[in-house]
Amino acid sequence: MSPLVFLLAAACGGLGAATRYLVDLGIARLTGTRFPWGVMVINITGSFALGLVIGGLPGAAFVLGTGFLGGYTTFSTAMIDTVALWRDGERRASALYAGGMLLAGLAAATLGLALGHAL
Repeated sequence: MSPLVFLLAAACGGLGAATRYLVDLGIARLTGTRFPWGVMVINITGSFALGLVIGGLPGAAFVLGTGFLGGYTTFSTAMIDTVALWRDGERRASALYAGGMLLAGLAAATLGLALGHAL
C-alpha cells in the first residue's frame, strides 16, 4: 500500500467519524428520546454501504470501507449503549437493541452486497 492510499484512508476515517457525530446528533434531535436510535441507524446504514462498496467497488474497499465506513460505524458505542440500557433497567430495550441491530445490520450488508454485485 502506498503512503498516499494510507493517508487517504486516514482522512476518510476522520470524515466518517465527523459524519457519524452529525448523523447521531440529528437523529437525537428528531427523536427526542434517550434510546440510541442514531447509533442504530449509523451501524445499519454503514453495513449496507460496506456491502455496496465490497460488492461494487472492491478496489476502493480500503479507503471507503476501512477508512470512511470504519470511522462512520461504531460497534463500541453500540455495546456501551446496550449495557447502559440494561443497567438502567431497560432489559427488554437492551436486548431488542442489540439483537435488532445485529439482524438489521446483517440484512443491510446482504442487501448492499447483492446490489453492489448487480451494479
